[in-house]
Amino acid sequence: MMVWGLVLGALMVATVGYLCLQELLRQQRPKEPPLDKGSVPWLGHAIAFRKNMFEFLKHMRAKHGDIFTVPLGGQYFTFVMDPLSFGPILKDTQRRLDFVEYAENLVLKVFGYRSVQGDYHMIHSASTKHLMGDGLEELNKAMLDSLSLVMLGPTGPSLDASSWREDGLFHFCYNILFKAGYLSLFGYTKDKEQDLLQAEELFVQFRKFDRLFPRFVYSLLGPREWLEVGRLQRLFHKTLSVEHNMEKYGISNWITYMLQFLREQGVAPAMQDKFNFMMLWASQGNTGPTSFWALLFLLKHPEAMRAVREEATQVLGEARLEAKQSFNFNVGALHRMPVLDSVMEETLRLRAAPTLLRVVNSDHSLKMASGQEYLLRNGDILALFPYLSVHMDPDIHSEPTTFKYDRFLTPSGSRKVDFYKAGKKIHHYTMPWGSGVSICPGRFLALNEMKLFVLLMVTHFDLELVDPDTPVPPVDPQRWGFGTTQPSHEVRFRYRLRLWSELCPGGRKPG
Repeated sequence: MMVWGLVLGALMVATVGYLCLQELLRQQRPKEPPLDKGSVPWLGHAIAFRKNMFEFLKHMRAKHGDIFTVPLGGQYFTFVMDPLSFGPILKDTQRRLDFVEYAENLVLKVFGYRSVQGDYHMIHSASTKHLMGDGLEELNKAMLDSLSLVMLGPTGPSLDASSWREDGLFHFCYNILFKAGYLSLFGYTKDKEQDLLQAEELFVQFRKFDRLFPRFVYSLLGPREWLEVGRLQRLFHKTLSVEHNMEKYGISNWITYMLQFLREQGVAPAMQDKFNFMMLWASQGNTGPTSFWALLFLLKHPEAMRAVREEATQVLGEARLEAKQSFNFNVGALHRMPVLDSVMEETLRLRAAPTLLRVVNSDHSLKMASGQEYLLRNGDILALFPYLSVHMDPDIHSEPTTFKYDRFLTPSGSRKVDFYKAGKKIHHYTMPWGSGVSICPGRFLALNEMKLFVLLMVTHFDLELVDPDTPVPPVDPQRWGFGTTQPSHEVRFRYRLRLWSELCPGGRKPG
């Protein structure tokens, strides 16, 4: 045993020494971007990057300009910070930058799903077929039904449902959006009460995984946390198994289409279970947090809340809900609400902070908008962080840290799409969903889910902050780079359901 310990120890020392030697030997070649290796071999800037990615990249941009390379835990990342130079990266007509390879490795690590040939394109094909047009309208209706079930209960609201209640706004939004989204995609049993209880317990477990997720991705978990992640993965694989799905009805055509493809490819049921876990995370990991920020901004800006409610009344008429009823309106109206659209786009600009990554497949040059060319090295990762380089650019968005509900509206009230940087019209003026080959295929469904929820909250509920003077909480720095950010602490609020019978004396409807 002692001999094996010495051998393993020697191998570890040799491995670490080799990695550190590689780090020390790497030098900036002619025409390559500035290389900032940091002071810690192999790790490079990983600690500062993980502590606060946003502040780290601000510092690096101030130090090196619009392009630079840094080592992060043994891997070299080249960040491009000039949005006018994004075009060649996102189009990549020569296919020298690969998104799929990085994505496949990530989903294998996080969800246990091993990709099969063609599934990446299949997901986009399924999303085009079922998350746009008539397919999207069908899912919108299913989501409205699920929101009614989750928010009002299986039999609709009772007469005492309109009393004031208090909750954490982040928990409230995340909880409801997760449960409604899960049920609308993965179906129901015949027992709605049991469905709600099961969805609630699944949300509890989902949040445990969610809290570990950022450090899990960067392999920074402690021994007990690794065990917990394994337990959670197995729980979700079992709960979302294709075997359990056979007992349900109302599973979305989107999920059904993708599972059918996997079966035809000979993918084992156990791997299909892992695919379901991946799709649950992809569809529900950001809608709740985004809705939290949207409602908080509306509560902190009364003029925005008034504008959204006035638009809703003009499009939908006066909101009416009686005891024992469920929410009911034409979901097609979501396409006729430019004010709500602007609120959501502004919320995503302020709080969506994804990182776009591409693996460099071969040495080649990148021409920046300035005309200068830089050589990119094979095996490195090219990275964009649009939150800093686009969303917070004062040249593109005046007062970029300020919430302006009408920022994406023209004076005539239509959607504003013309934004400029350095006098040039910019195509990518917000990038909350990614772009190019890595654009989120479910973005239209996610956006409509959030709009439905926000619309129901502002039309059918009275809302107020417990402390009207509470400031908007800062972003949890661990969440930079992982889609929609989350708050560093909870915000308490009160809400009560508006029942039509209570708005009219004696329960009578006017006129």
